[in-house]
Amino acid sequence: MDVSTSGSTEDDDNTPAVVIKDIARRQLRELGAAGLSAETVARAGGLSVADVEAAFPHRDDLLTALVIDAYDASGEAMEQADGAATKAGASGGARLLAVTRALRRWSFDHPGEFTLIYGSPVPGYHAPQDTVPAASRTPAVLAGIVRSALEAGELTPPRRPVSGPPLLLPEALQLFGGAPEAPFSDIVERGIVLWSNLIGLLVFQVFSRTHDSVRDEAAFFDYAIAVAAESIGLEVPSAEPTD
Repeated sequence: MDVSTSGSTEDDDNTPAVVIKDIARRQLRELGAAGLSAETVARAGGLSVADVEAAFPHRDDLLTALVIDAYDASGEAMEQADGAATKAGASGGARLLAVTRALRRWSFDHPGEFTLIYGSPVPGYHAPQDTVPAASRTPAVLAGIVRSALEAGELTPPRRPVSGPPLLLPEALQLFGGAPEAPFSDIVERGIVLWSNLIGLLVFQVFSRTHDSVRDEAAFFDYAIAVAAESIGLEVPSAEPTD
């Protein structure tokens, strides 16, 4: 297979990098990230190792490209869902349900990429700073919803505020736009709890950790998001399952 092109751009569907990444994504599903290498990608795509290494000189370069793409794709799915919900005049709780459902759909549709970014660490690989902007898209969507709900007066003050000194790094507060005043001064901490609950729930569902205890996993997901949202004082409305 010849992946060489002439006059193409990085965004073209048939550029060497795009072709190689598509092959590598299939390899993620079959071998997992730890089994990914220039040799396995070349063999699966009918390429030479030199073809692969011309686009991605090291395995980590390829992994980083896949990580960024996965974060961007999942973040975009959430952003599109939030845009549609906001346009429809949805409440903060309804927006939260829409974006978390969108991330769930993406996760089940792309289990290899989900595992790459939220599963076990890949031995010997350390994600570089290049991945941070893409990785920030998911918490940024959640933060935007919480901020809007706070400004709209949709949040109920917490019954048990976080006590003691601040628990967050300045970067986390910047993402939210600063720390709100009491009684919502710990809303960013609570938002991170919501975010971690969301990812943990998806890990359980994508990796079939709840299939033998939950009758309807889609309905349970909605319920779990509603329960988690209570920790930030946001009410998620009841809704018909979408999948």
